[in-house]
Amino acid sequence: MTEGAVDPASTAAWSRLTTLAEGFEPDLRAWFADDPGRVERLSFTAADLHVDLSKSFLGEELLDALLALAEEVGLTRRRDAMFAGEHINVTEDRAVLHTALRLPADATLEVDGQNVVADVHEVLERVYAFADQVRSGAWTGVTGERIRTVVNIGIGGSDLGPVMAYEALAPYRQDGLECRFISNIDPTDAATKLAGLDPASTLFIVSSKTFGTLETLTNARLCKAWLLDGLTGSDQTEAVKRHFVAVSTALDKVEAFGIDPDNAFGFWDWVGGRYSLDSAIGTSLVVAIGPQRFAELLAGFHAMDEHFRTTDLATNVPVLMGLLNVWYSSFLGAQSHAVLPYAQLLHRFPAYLQQLTMESNGKGVRWDGTPVTTDTGEVFWGEPGTNGQHAFYQLIHQGTRLIPADFIAVANPAHALRDTHDGETVDVHELFLANFFAQTRALAFGKTADEVRAEGTAEAIVPARVFTGNRPTASVMAPELSPSVLGQLVALYEHITFTQGAVWGIDSFDQWGVELGKQLAQQVGPAISGDDDALAAQDASTRALISYYRKQRVR
Repeated sequence: MTEGAVDPASTAAWSRLTTLAEGFEPDLRAWFADDPGRVERLSFTAADLHVDLSKSFLGEELLDALLALAEEVGLTRRRDAMFAGEHINVTEDRAVLHTALRLPADATLEVDGQNVVADVHEVLERVYAFADQVRSGAWTGVTGERIRTVVNIGIGGSDLGPVMAYEALAPYRQDGLECRFISNIDPTDAATKLAGLDPASTLFIVSSKTFGTLETLTNARLCKAWLLDGLTGSDQTEAVKRHFVAVSTALDKVEAFGIDPDNAFGFWDWVGGRYSLDSAIGTSLVVAIGPQRFAELLAGFHAMDEHFRTTDLATNVPVLMGLLNVWYSSFLGAQSHAVLPYAQLLHRFPAYLQQLTMESNGKGVRWDGTPVTTDTGEVFWGEPGTNGQHAFYQLIHQGTRLIPADFIAVANPAHALRDTHDGETVDVHELFLANFFAQTRALAFGKTADEVRAEGTAEAIVPARVFTGNRPTASVMAPELSPSVLGQLVALYEHITFTQGAVWGIDSFDQWGVELGKQLAQQVGPAISGDDDALAAQDASTRALISYYRKQRVR
């Protein structure tokens, strides 16, 4: 799909939305009072997710304009092109097929003359077989001990997805088998993650498609040295083969490192790193929760894919949430978006979404190379409730900035506990969810000055206790945080991100913005280590900072 991107600002719908934004004054109290059917009309089902958009700024007129915008920019055409395997990643001339990673085995999808579904399931079966060996104890280390700790070495999408899902699915992990994750090139990361481990029972998964990522390979070498130092007396070549596997397609580099190429699991150039959790990048997760649960995760992804692919735009949850995000950011000036999971096991979900959304849509040119004519991207951030309530909710409730927020919760917790205090017993999860429900209510409807006065508040401090309300939220609920539901949540945000990128006309699937800093780091390195000519080639600020470092460094 290489035709020029439609400039959204040139469409009739954009002009209509601009007019709607002029003097836009939301009044959620009045909207609810005047429209008894608002909640029912703006509540949706997507797979197992219940999504309430009634406390958003969505109304009939706005919905009509947003759907018209989707039509004019060709959202459905681009969506269908993605699912068909067309090369919509134009700067890299690649298909975008993370959705193929979760297609059932009996599906067929021909891309560039190859049935990619068959390829996906061939790798999946190899990953499943490997995971079963580790989980059963059939795979042993060089000394014959079973594996008790799996250490995933990766960065970006090769780390954020697996660690997020490992934390989220803690109740499904196999007892006696722990996963740890090393990502940062700061040697402290490797040192702390390796602390207390027994080399004889530790297995490393090196996750790098090209097997050339600087951070990942540096950490892999550190771990290799740690392993061999701890296994003195063992055959070193065999030790590496028994304690290292790879997720990579660069089999020559894998073999040069000492890993048996038969123990390398590949994926494809049509899988972007931030979309790769459900590929072989998830091998550590498969080991932790088992093939059956991982298959349930994939089924959850696929269920949301089907909702996005087949549901009418007017009731299509990721489309509606993506269009609303465009409205908030491009028309109402919102610069950030909070994601607030009221489920402690989702504590890494906001961090995962930071890469997914900001690496995808933080672009200043459209997919045809022309400059964007609108604001693009949002700063995604968040923490689990109720921790965030005691940290930053003040800004969301009473600050001067518009911060749309997504609240996520499950009806059935991983741990159902009851608390008894002063003779009264309460369900702690219900106490927790009371905060979830109360926060979206408070953000939507606020508290007026008269309501504050009615509480007997002194007039001088009434203004400080007024809540203006009209702070937009979306509420996403599920029966429980199962593997399937986690897959649905991840795919929901993948398709929200896609929708926004399609409207803005940008390529959401490249990431050239991360390259320059990595290239310059290679040039700066010699200056740090003592090359005066390299130091002289730096700008004045960088020279001064490196000179300070040289003086302070104790070796």
